[in-house]
Amino acid sequence: MATCDECGKQENMPYECRRCGGSFCAEHRLPENHDCPGLEWDDPVGVFDQAEERDAGRSGGSRAGLRRRARSLWRSYVQNNATFVFLLLMWVAWVIQLALRVFAPTLEPTLFWLQSEHPEYVWTWVTSVFAHGGIVHIAANSIGIFFFGQVVERRIGTKRFVGLFLVSGAVAGLAQIGASIALSPGIPTSVVGASGALLAIMGVLTILNPGLTVYLWFFLPVPIWALTIGFAALSLLQGFGQIAGGAGIAHWAHLAGLAIGLAYGLYVQDQVEPPRQLQFGGGRGPGGPGRGGGRF
Repeated sequence: MATCDECGKQENMPYECRRCGGSFCAEHRLPENHDCPGLEWDDPVGVFDQAEERDAGRSGGSRAGLRRRARSLWRSYVQNNATFVFLLLMWVAWVIQLALRVFAPTLEPTLFWLQSEHPEYVWTWVTSVFAHGGIVHIAANSIGIFFFGQVVERRIGTKRFVGLFLVSGAVAGLAQIGASIALSPGIPTSVVGASGALLAIMGVLTILNPGLTVYLWFFLPVPIWALTIGFAALSLLQGFGQIAGGAGIAHWAHLAGLAIGLAYGLYVQDQVEPPRQLQFGGGRGPGGPGRGGGRF
């Protein structure tokens, strides 16, 4: 059995594309039906682009050529690989954070922390998603995104996955800041981390296949619905201070991310085929693959 790289359908005898090497079902076997990057590779020196530029005019043709090259880069390196792109960006941001702590410590909060004192720093709505508070923090989020992100990306498509990741991560951070201002007014708060996006991914999977088996701590099999409900209950109780533990963790960000994922899962559940099991591996293409603050 193999999985179609385009729609995730299980195939006993899949078709292999001679251009990009991917495996596809009968519906998506033709290059034009799976946006095959190999269609672009047939013109490596841009001969057709140059001809079209001459025919269409220098200005308009140049813009068309740039658009084609951008689409080629997307299909070759990002499409079906956004999970790995996000993981790479997280670790690049972490290295930059470490460098700033040594050479320019005052810059890290300005560039990477989403702060209750400066919510107008709109770039931190995004950069805070990729920044992390420590090695354990980024490692835990990386593991979760690696295992679950690929599955969701293959089901909903790369463009929608990118939107889900960025929007849920940013909204989760803003939700944590808002909750902190409401529950602890006057106390400065800052947030970093990708857990809001990770919980959104888990929320989508919970809706698409509630009985999907995941391995807690890599050895304890549990259905994903139980893991999701348990995590939400823990975050809710610790967020309101009803049980001890969880200090320094952005519980409201977790809950906001999960809510977005559940809602989006309901939106797309009739449009995609639910995953039957967790399957890993990159997409196709030549590139492969604080102060009163909170970590999420």
